[in-house]
Amino acid sequence: METMKRTVTCGGLRGTDAGKIVVLNGWVHRRRDHGGISFINLRDRWGITQVVVDPVRKPELAAAAAELRNEYCVAVEGAVRPRPSGMVNPEMVTGEIEVDAERILVLNKSAALPFQIDEETRANEDLRLTYRYLDLRSAAMQKRIRMRHETAFAVREWMTSQDFYEIETPTFIKSTPEGARDYLVPSRLYPGKFYALPQSPQLYKQLLMAAGFEKYFQIARCYRDEDARGDRQPEFTQIDIEMSFAGRDDILSMTEGLMGHVFKKVLGVQLPARFRRLSYEEAQERYGTDKPDLRFGMELEDFGPYVEKGTFQAFKDAVAAGGAVKALVFKGGASFSRKQIEELEGAAKVYKAKGLAWMKVRENPARDAQADETPSPLEGGVAKFFGVNAAEIISGLGAGAGDLVLMVADAKRSVANTALGAVRSKLGRDLGLAGHDPSSPRFEFVWIVDFPMFEWNGEEGRWEAAHHLFTWPQEQYHAVLESDPGQVKGDLYDLVLNGYELASGSIRVHDPELQKRIFKIAGFSEEEAERRFGFLTGAFTYGAPPHGGIAPGLDRLVMLMAGESSIKEVIAFPKNSFAVNPMDGSPSEVDSRQLDELNIGIVKKEQGGNLQDERLP
Repeated sequence: METMKRTVTCGGLRGTDAGKIVVLNGWVHRRRDHGGISFINLRDRWGITQVVVDPVRKPELAAAAAELRNEYCVAVEGAVRPRPSGMVNPEMVTGEIEVDAERILVLNKSAALPFQIDEETRANEDLRLTYRYLDLRSAAMQKRIRMRHETAFAVREWMTSQDFYEIETPTFIKSTPEGARDYLVPSRLYPGKFYALPQSPQLYKQLLMAAGFEKYFQIARCYRDEDARGDRQPEFTQIDIEMSFAGRDDILSMTEGLMGHVFKKVLGVQLPARFRRLSYEEAQERYGTDKPDLRFGMELEDFGPYVEKGTFQAFKDAVAAGGAVKALVFKGGASFSRKQIEELEGAAKVYKAKGLAWMKVRENPARDAQADETPSPLEGGVAKFFGVNAAEIISGLGAGAGDLVLMVADAKRSVANTALGAVRSKLGRDLGLAGHDPSSPRFEFVWIVDFPMFEWNGEEGRWEAAHHLFTWPQEQYHAVLESDPGQVKGDLYDLVLNGYELASGSIRVHDPELQKRIFKIAGFSEEEAERRFGFLTGAFTYGAPPHGGIAPGLDRLVMLMAGESSIKEVIAFPKNSFAVNPMDGSPSEVDSRQLDELNIGIVKKEQGGNLQDERLP
């Protein structure tokens, strides 16, 4: 096959290259004709160059140019020349020049396109994923995948400069409980036995600390069999980090340095040297979530001090039951209609709130009042129950004329916080309170620390680790681990960016006796703990050092840096929302010979719920 080897990329030519004879390879991005002259925008990974075919000068090329269609893969040879006066395109880095074609060679034709490849493809998700190789040609996807590469390179650059070793851990491992379902891989050599794909390299990086490597990192592939969503995929990538002889502040400081280097190198953004810190309890009380978006205010307030003077019984009952009444002030929200408030109530009810109370601060109480009544600054909703202390409420909450006060009451303080936090988040999204300026993005980092060590599983009637079983309980709680697990705080920390959990980590248990106590609280017998984790706890008996770590999610990090809301936009070949790859058809059936080799049979559930053995053909 005839070839024309590229001498320059489609983004590499400038005005100083005028007069050179060059060969370009790429794809036809656009072709247009003006007065018989063909103008071809030729595209590759580096940019776009305009190619000109003049039928008067090169009549033999006119027919070839006329046959070109979008996404034909071609080679072009020609002379670089300045564009005519008035035709310079300042929006293109190659906008000063064009290439006067001497030869055109079609390297491969393209079928009719399922969607147009533009700066940002607007096709629906499944169509984009079915033809992902075409979707990835778009300038927007090329830019995001390049950003992912640059981010990963910057991570390696920083970690290496800080004396970390990059060490790979196994992909086929022993199945251990880590919070989600494992993906299992059957063993052909050992029928009935399975490997698991790692949900994280957690146990192995702790073993690397026991092995004396002291500083480890890995850009690790992880796998969790859980429902997909915007910032979650069945397979994902995390920047896995572990350090020996380090406390919480050491790891937080190291991570701040890493983020500062990455953002400066990739985006040119200077981050603060230290990030803000909030305790888990403070985050819940002020924002109703442990993943607060700090790009806007609207913090939750305690409405409890105003309940007793009012006459609203639902609020009194919630407080009497040991719960809470929480409020937030929506500045300028008095213009919201009843329907809009009901939509906010729907967001609260998702998180078990019984309802969303509200009242508005009048713009002009004296004007709105009837002649025979005392003007009240509050109106609508539950305002009638709080007329006596209306002024105190308005002043205490920092509300003003035209504001909307939203409230959630519940016998469980956590429900009141979480439900109203969901309302805050919805307002932030719907009204664009966080702002979104692609030319000047905002990145608000915050550390959430002092998480609960355990949480109660009501369905199973037992305590379980809030994060994972290998977290070090804070020293002051060691004496009450068994007697009061609900009060124990772990040496845990999450890094949150713009309302997303970006990283999670902890100081780890290195004492085998303490680890056994934690296993027991979580309901593991000694035999079960030994069977599942004996290879780790055994290592602790050989002088394992104190250690801790963290694991930023690479997918989420790049997603946020790129200003996107789905990690699918920064992964080359993601699954769709149903964990299916429309391009290759996975997951797919396999033939019976493969199943026989693995000693596996397929059991399918019939409509009536009965099980039926069925071998695939």
